[in-house]
Amino acid sequence: MAATVRHVMGMPIVVDVRDDAGPDALAPMWAWLRWVDETFSTYKPESEISRIGRGELEVEDADPAVQYVLARCEELRAETGGYFDSHFDGSLDPSGYVKGWAVGRGVALLESAGLRNFAVNAGGDIWLAGGALPDFEWRVGIEHPEQHDRVAAVVELRDGAIATSGTYARGDHVVDPHTGRAPDDVLSVTVTGPDLGTADAYATAAFAMGAAGPNWTARLRGGYEALTILADGRVLSTPGFPRVA
Repeated sequence: MAATVRHVMGMPIVVDVRDDAGPDALAPMWAWLRWVDETFSTYKPESEISRIGRGELEVEDADPAVQYVLARCEELRAETGGYFDSHFDGSLDPSGYVKGWAVGRGVALLESAGLRNFAVNAGGDIWLAGGALPDFEWRVGIEHPEQHDRVAAVVELRDGAIATSGTYARGDHVVDPHTGRAPDDVLSVTVTGPDLGTADAYATAAFAMGAAGPNWTARLRGGYEALTILADGRVLSTPGFPRVA
């Protein structure tokens, strides 16, 4: 099955399936992601997140998925010392967790359809299932944050998530919630692990920490590993980061 691209949740999402499967196998995932967009978008005034933000809908009256996501964002805020904050600047925006969480739920739908070897790339945050048949594992290049025609590292992985936070094309979109300023001593942070939503939140938080991020990611548990590229050119990684080049 060839790679399939859809524009959902404001970004291109690419699904590369290496199993024998028809296009209908992807339909439940696309429907799920469209529902997530309608429910969680901060750009759509009638989404539940927008209505909660305006005080028109109480969290306890929202969809159970919305309640779960907001509770998980609060857990991540506490876990990261406030460097991941869905209420930064006074507005409600759980997008930093929603994207990875939604893809993770979508992956479960693909697996329910019988798929075992596939990759889902949602705007640079990636879930890898099985292998890139005929290869046993997937190999993913991490773009160099300053030299866009080069890769900073190659990750080799099966059944795991890769999330990267950095300036890249969107500029200084990640800021330290404590100061309101973007860090100037770090270029990118990549986190791998068993859950894409959590990996994405960890990468965002570690980037917001700036040069202090590697000390924090060194203490991550639960199968999460990190690679940080600092502005002075140093590349620091935790011992278990699946880097092959």
